[in-house]
Amino acid sequence: MSIDLARVREQTPGCAHVAHFNNAGAGLMPQPVLHAQIAHLQREALTGGYEAKAEATERLAAVYGAIARLIGCARDEIGLVENATVAWDLAFHAFRWQPGDKVLTAEAEYASNYLAYLHAAEKYGIRVEPVPSDGAGQLDVAALEAMIDGSVKLIAVTHVPTNGGLVNPAAEIGRVARAHGIPYLLDACQSVGQLEIDVEAIGCDLLSATGRKYLRGPRGTGFLYVRRNLLDKLDPPFPDLHSAKWVAPDRYVWRPDARRFENWEFNYAGLLGLGAAVDYALELGMPAIEARVKALADELRGRLAEVPDLTLRDIGAEKCGLCTFTLDGHESTAVSQALRTQGINTSVADPVGALLDATRRKLPDMVRASVHYYNDAAEMDRLVGALKALS
Repeated sequence: MSIDLARVREQTPGCAHVAHFNNAGAGLMPQPVLHAQIAHLQREALTGGYEAKAEATERLAAVYGAIARLIGCARDEIGLVENATVAWDLAFHAFRWQPGDKVLTAEAEYASNYLAYLHAAEKYGIRVEPVPSDGAGQLDVAALEAMIDGSVKLIAVTHVPTNGGLVNPAAEIGRVARAHGIPYLLDACQSVGQLEIDVEAIGCDLLSATGRKYLRGPRGTGFLYVRRNLLDKLDPPFPDLHSAKWVAPDRYVWRPDARRFENWEFNYAGLLGLGAAVDYALELGMPAIEARVKALADELRGRLAEVPDLTLRDIGAEKCGLCTFTLDGHESTAVSQALRTQGINTSVADPVGALLDATRRKLPDMVRASVHYYNDAAEMDRLVGALKALS
């Protein structure tokens, strides 16, 4: 199954205005996503927020099923939340941490996650230990297994780190976690929507994701997957009248599903947009999306290697749609800004986004160009030509 490039570009209004290589920041939304949000906002304006929500009950319920199909789980294992950071924090802080508990993570772990580890170390006395990277730059699975002992309470890894094309070996990590009976939290913020994800094949017990990146959904949307048999071993950070039921003056009970991690108030227009984005990805097919994204990224890395004074910074045995580089004699922020004045969107990967990996590799700020399936050859020509003009 291949992607009809002309069709998806026609359905993406932004393609007429920019060459968008900032999909790891926020993808360009397709028309069905825009329509889903705007139509619901119009109903809210005309009929009232509660009334519009009541009209959309079946469509809102369908979002859970769509996400379940996308990642290969049951719909009752999905909770909808505001963003991937909220999803990840809800999962991490649901563990009943005790002094001496250990978290194993990757050297390329994302800053927000690592800050949560450090905060938990101060608050509860846990320990966080980064697993060394192997020669390709990914988490060393053999080293992970060697570091496991009775104090390890969680393995938590970012699937696609913020600072390059690396794809950590999620399924191999999952096999180790399952073999030792250790819960496994996967930050899939930058992998859902560009890589085919199957939580059963990966073996993760929790997964956090956003709508705004490769899913091409709205900002302010995300979801959390929680494996059903782990639910009752977790203590969500806070209950409200949506996630729990007040059954007596001195007692409450949690919802029986992953929606115990939700709260009552939602941006329903955003959630309908998220559902439309997931449906759009499912219609195109994740195998076709992954194949095209990886092929475009490989092509872009080859083209970038021809630019004078440009250094590619990507690592990993498996690489994805994120391409990072520096241009000698130019600050990366200035390069990204110069590209933007020409209608070419990129972003800058700051070393503090993955401080351990950046320190180990002595990385400066880097330009990050992240491709998606709707990018075409003319846009790549524009990007490479603009970089050659700067070099």
